[in-house]
Amino acid sequence: MRTLFSNIGTLVSGTVEAPVIDADSLLVVDDRIAEIGTSVGASEVDRVIDVAGATLAPGLIDSHCHVVFGDYTPRQSAVGFLASYLHGGITSVISPGEIHLPGRPVDAAGVKALAVLAQRSWSTYRPGGMKVNGGSIVIEPVLTANDFLEVAAEGVRFAKFGFGRYSDPADGYQQVWDAQAAGILVTCHSGGASVPGSRPITTRNLLEMRPDICGHINGGPTSLDREGLQEIVASTDLALQLVQAGNLRSAIEVVSMVREAGAERRVVLGSDTPTGTGTMPLGVIKTIAELSSLAGVDPWTAWAWATGTVSTIYGLEVGVIAPSRPADLVVLDAPWGSLASDAHGALARGDIPGISAVLVDGEIHALVSRNTPAAARRASVSPEIPLPAGSAHTR
Repeated sequence: MRTLFSNIGTLVSGTVEAPVIDADSLLVVDDRIAEIGTSVGASEVDRVIDVAGATLAPGLIDSHCHVVFGDYTPRQSAVGFLASYLHGGITSVISPGEIHLPGRPVDAAGVKALAVLAQRSWSTYRPGGMKVNGGSIVIEPVLTANDFLEVAAEGVRFAKFGFGRYSDPADGYQQVWDAQAAGILVTCHSGGASVPGSRPITTRNLLEMRPDICGHINGGPTSLDREGLQEIVASTDLALQLVQAGNLRSAIEVVSMVREAGAERRVVLGSDTPTGTGTMPLGVIKTIAELSSLAGVDPWTAWAWATGTVSTIYGLEVGVIAPSRPADLVVLDAPWGSLASDAHGALARGDIPGISAVLVDGEIHALVSRNTPAAARRASVSPEIPLPAGSAHTR
């Protein structure tokens, strides 16, 4: 299948270094981006998606999404939330561990089995087209260095610290380091406790532990103090995760610190949902709008924090528009009736853009988002296709 995107008004790269690509067309062959340029030829293509002067961007990656099994969250008793998140422009999510599983095991055999099972399940199941990077092992006191080597050999790539049964987080430092030594990327909870039985993680814990990623550094939901945030940003190279279900004031403060330190390549965005905050299909794009309108971040830099920087830090292929990369793409524009003229202007003033197409691996999974406002300029497909399941049926 050869798919041509034509009449692109703005092509967003997904990278902090060069957020916009000077091109008006893009060719996808099967599931990969094949060619980017100006007036890429339309000969011998099977399908044309006319962007109508709107924006084409890489699909968003939610770096902190609380999946369990299937497209179901027991925390909110909600079914189909991942398919709905795709209509918010999210084409991939990363699990911080299937921690909301009822009766989640805490013995070594059970912890390892849960991680491997989730990794296997999510590697083959794509609800609504969504790619789920699942099976993040929850670090518990019973785990040994050999346990981390064992699950790493089974394909488990991520770990989460902060929900294990530790009376003092410092008791788990060695296991964090053992996981890292096994090649596993460790995200650490930061700030106050989020669920019964968990413990607060302080600035001192993070500085001594040195995980790879400070999970929800703006609070999940309770943030660290300003001095602690400043020290982490200025004196470490840790990845800094900002989430929708956190403290907005702290997120704005962290952005200011990041810009002062020149640390833009360390920021990733996530929703940290579903949790007590609920399910939020627009959680990531809402965070982009908030940081763009309230913290003065260029919208396409903020978009890169939810795409290309996630890809780099977590070792994913998705998130960047470049030849040979997976064709996970979103068409978006200013919402119908907005004072802005395009998606960039909408985000800069805090408006949620309208999404009119979402593709995963070159396959169209949504036309006319059922969750965003209607796009002022809407993508059209030729030859015409039926609306994918779940798409909105009206402008």
